[in-house]
Amino acid sequence: MTFSHHTDSPRRSAPHRRRRAQRRKVRILAALSTAALATIAFAAASPPPETAAALMDARLSSISQVLSVSDVAAAPVTVPRGDYSATPGIATLVAGGTNYDWAKLVLLSGGYPMTDDNVTVLLRWMRQENGADNWWNRNNPLNNGYGSGGGGGTGSYANLVIAAQKCAESLGRNPGYRGIVEALSASAPTAVTESAIWASPWASGHYANGGHWHYSEVPIVTAPAGAWG
Repeated sequence: MTFSHHTDSPRRSAPHRRRRAQRRKVRILAALSTAALATIAFAAASPPPETAAALMDARLSSISQVLSVSDVAAAPVTVPRGDYSATPGIATLVAGGTNYDWAKLVLLSGGYPMTDDNVTVLLRWMRQENGADNWWNRNNPLNNGYGSGGGGGTGSYANLVIAAQKCAESLGRNPGYRGIVEALSASAPTAVTESAIWASPWASGHYANGGHWHYSEVPIVTAPAGAWG
């Protein structure tokens, strides 16, 4: 006959269970204390919202740049623009090659204003001396005696550029032409400048004091290229 032997584990006593429960409470309390301390430390490390905003403003102020603009600089400044015009040079006038260009070349050489009234007077004057169709005759459109080799205005120049320069020189050097110079310098009305031409010693007949003067529009006529040099 076989007998089985069974031994039951002794049950834990009540005091043991109480000690175990107390240890569990202690661990829970310790964990809670640790969490509380961490929360307190975080709260102490983090400034309140008002302080954080102040710190941010201070930081931005330390690194930001300030641009100050005075009231004078802020106002728009208007720069006035003066009138201007272009004056053709010798090369441009030579390229044009007409009697109008030669009249302007005389004005340019003498430093006179290149106005319509001045150009008109010179064109009429050139027509009285050589006619419009052959105004470049002997490369001496105004029959100027100064520097042309012909004291009576019958001389000639190497080209029309030199003729314009000599004409301007002649006007400036002879006191008898002072009235012409003053009228051209002032861009006077054509009648004033023409009266000065008639009264001057340029022509011995004085153009019959205007009796031989013509006022119709002078046609544009181009001189041969060789006349310009």
